[in-house]
Amino acid sequence: MIQEVRVTVKDGIPDKKGEDVLYEINHALGIKNVEKVRTARVYRFEGIGKDDAAYLAEKLLAEDVFQFYRINGPVIEGAEVILEVAYKPGVMNPEAASLIKSAADLGISGLVAADSCWEYGFYGKEITGAEIERIVNSLLVNATVEYVVKNPPTTLIIHGTPGPTKIIPIREMSDEELIELSRDKLFLSLEEMKVIQNYFTGIQRDPTDCEIETIAQTWSEHCVHKTFKARLVVDGIEKKPLLKRLKDATEEISHPLVLSAFVDNSGVMEFYDGMAICGKVETHNSPSAIEPYGGAMTGSGGVFRDIVGTGQGAKVVASTDMFCFAPPHTPREHIPPGCLHPHYLLRRVVAGVRDYGNRMGIPTNNGSVHFHRDFRAKPSVIVGAYGILPAAGCRKGKPEAGDLVVALGGRTGRDGIHGATFSSGEMTDRTIEVNSSAVQIGHPIEEKRMFDAILAARDEGLIRAITDCGAGGFASAVGEMGSETGARIALDRAPLKYTGLSPWEILLSESQERMILAVAPEHVNRLFEICRGYNVEATVLGEFTGDHYFTATYEGRVVMNLDMEFLHNGLPQRLLKASWKRPCHAEPGEATTVNWSGLYSQVLSHLNVCSKEPIVRLYDHGVQGTNALPPFGGINGDGPNDAVILTPILGKPYGMIISHGLNPVLNTIDPYYGSLWAATEAASNAVACGANPNEMVLIDNFIWPFPDEELLGALDMAVDACVDFARATGMPFISGKDSLSSTYRGKDGTVIKIPPVLCISAFGRIPDVSRSVSTDFKETGSHIVLVGYRNPNEMAGSVYYEILGATGNNLPRINMRLLKKVLETVYGAINSGKLLACHDISEGGLAASLAEMCFGGDIGAAIRIPGDEKAENFFFNETAGCFLAEVPAVLNPAEIFGEVPYKVIGKTVPGRFITADQSGQPLFAVDLEELKEAWLKPMTEVFR
Repeated sequence: MIQEVRVTVKDGIPDKKGEDVLYEINHALGIKNVEKVRTARVYRFEGIGKDDAAYLAEKLLAEDVFQFYRINGPVIEGAEVILEVAYKPGVMNPEAASLIKSAADLGISGLVAADSCWEYGFYGKEITGAEIERIVNSLLVNATVEYVVKNPPTTLIIHGTPGPTKIIPIREMSDEELIELSRDKLFLSLEEMKVIQNYFTGIQRDPTDCEIETIAQTWSEHCVHKTFKARLVVDGIEKKPLLKRLKDATEEISHPLVLSAFVDNSGVMEFYDGMAICGKVETHNSPSAIEPYGGAMTGSGGVFRDIVGTGQGAKVVASTDMFCFAPPHTPREHIPPGCLHPHYLLRRVVAGVRDYGNRMGIPTNNGSVHFHRDFRAKPSVIVGAYGILPAAGCRKGKPEAGDLVVALGGRTGRDGIHGATFSSGEMTDRTIEVNSSAVQIGHPIEEKRMFDAILAARDEGLIRAITDCGAGGFASAVGEMGSETGARIALDRAPLKYTGLSPWEILLSESQERMILAVAPEHVNRLFEICRGYNVEATVLGEFTGDHYFTATYEGRVVMNLDMEFLHNGLPQRLLKASWKRPCHAEPGEATTVNWSGLYSQVLSHLNVCSKEPIVRLYDHGVQGTNALPPFGGINGDGPNDAVILTPILGKPYGMIISHGLNPVLNTIDPYYGSLWAATEAASNAVACGANPNEMVLIDNFIWPFPDEELLGALDMAVDACVDFARATGMPFISGKDSLSSTYRGKDGTVIKIPPVLCISAFGRIPDVSRSVSTDFKETGSHIVLVGYRNPNEMAGSVYYEILGATGNNLPRINMRLLKKVLETVYGAINSGKLLACHDISEGGLAASLAEMCFGGDIGAAIRIPGDEKAENFFFNETAGCFLAEVPAVLNPAEIFGEVPYKVIGKTVPGRFITADQSGQPLFAVDLEELKEAWLKPMTEVFR
């Protein structure tokens, strides 16, 4: 018999979850008939009695101060509609294992299964059935992983019989049959399918489903980066592959601090006192598009595992998130079939990143959110992580023949299957239905325990090599680790979440919170002892063999036997053509500003400029106690800083600085200069806080529409920009990722391509965090200095132009000849203590940077606009690589900045106004309170 426990808040206590659902109903759906929503948590237990269930409710499930519970009865009463939403059978519920473990710890025996879900009660006399259906389908139930419970389950135990291993008769298939086999699941081209066909024809047998699936994930764009490794013919001239260009530039720079680049799960640079720091940034666009909460959670969890899987293991010290969405108030009729509304996507993606990082005790302290209507079909969800590890153990490990293959962490389920191949294909109106199993639900507490065990094992020298079970699961992790030796694993040894998984599903599952270790046999018992101490499951799956084959068995029968050479080097190199044609965008008409106060407020309230503080405050950015420069600072703690600085070695002054840059709009105008802008913004953000540009490294993330010839031409230009930036500044790229599938195709012929996104992340070291500055103005009477080269007439892609209803063509062109000197000069001024504050210029231009510095310092500013410049261009030009610096009144700016372009444009003043004059004539006086209200309003309305 199943015992049910329902828990809800007591009368008079706000139901926060219910309030959030009501907010979404009112704002995202526009439904006003629902007056109130109440929620309850429903727990089910199989194998125990009512008394034990009550004991669990009292001791574990309900907090008597503000909650009450009921056993086998309702707690929501009087509602017009009550419904229950649960994970589908087979979708991993992170709470289930914790419930079982907690019950055992409380001395309750006999519990065989547990589950949890949510119950919702809707109040309002005019609610219609159609409105409830909209609420369910749009907000409460993601059909990929959830369902409405019509009848309570009679058992919580999932029964199943594994399907047989199938033989795929690929040798006899026609071209049409090969294409059909690949569609929706494998995402391989006909040429690639024929290579596989020829391979098996040559060895005179047909593949098993395990083999064909393993080849597909290994050859997926997500895993092998086929486009970035392809031969590329650009306008008739063959150029080096994209990835080789980036690697060659890094090798040419030969930066003395780089310890590992492009060979491990993250890039590594030298830190201090024998330690190293590492960074990796990933995307989780496809899963987040169909299940934003789970997709974002597993994005964070996956990139955390990349850090822990670096060298012999690193500690994660920071998390970052960079998002691109359509505006949250996009009309519903503009959202194509099979896609979720951006208001819902934004809130749920943020919740996913919040819950994973917060629950693991990892600070999320650097990020940004960008908006453009062409993200309405597929968002870009970028997550990063950074870590610290001993420099002596930072090199990628290699297993030796005879080492054991050890699986560590969570159990294997059906969630996440086809994640690698699914993420490599375009999105369609069928994606949610066809690829629902590609979505996973993360379990951060499981991952936290696993990380602690791994770091303990690392410190005892027990790990030869390590990697995570990311895209492709065991197939990817073991296949890649054993590529030079060979490996043999027994799939029936893998711990499962439930019965019924076929061998190929066990092999390919991307269930989260799992790692693979290569461990010498003499160390395995000690490793297992450590794992037991941290309540982490560990299993020997097999061994690395030395025969150069990847072999898998199930119940003693061989279900896969692939030549490692073919698996990893049999993929044919693509030959791709690229050609980019410059688009012509509309130019704005002549505009004379009459209401400067209104224009200034309009710029600050633009979604790409406004404060993201309501999002940041959802993250615990201070956990681990390492924040030397937090995301927000100033007198009232609401002035945004440009980067984050951590002190990862407690008690030491050493700083780790993290920043990033991206601007999708500019790439739609010119992908070369738009990409230079992104790299410059990343570097400028760090330098503005006190980073030495000569002690920084870079990470690239390309998120592109499916690359046709023109978009491949744009990608070629973006990579060239990265290479040119690295060579000009001496900042090498040491890690990166590409995601080239952000195109939507509807059955009615609709095609939506995202603006090409290049996100550049930067991280580096600072010897003493006391030699850093924040953005907030510190005192009145200081000089306000504009530093750096810019052409004020280069306004295309700016927020100001968008307000005028145009994009333009003359975008900011970074002067690479001057940039390095500007960065070094600003760094030198900060390092020598000559600047009180510094803020780089980006979206919103000088106007936005100036306002944010005033907000943080609670100080006004008086600005003088040069007589030969158009006032609007002066304030709203968005050239990256420029800075606003606060210089004490007693210092001469010419002695600080004399060798680089600079202008003294005003001074800080008492009061709460920004004033401007030009040629001796007053232009405006804007109240800071008015500006701040406009700046705070957009995200406050979404994250109230």
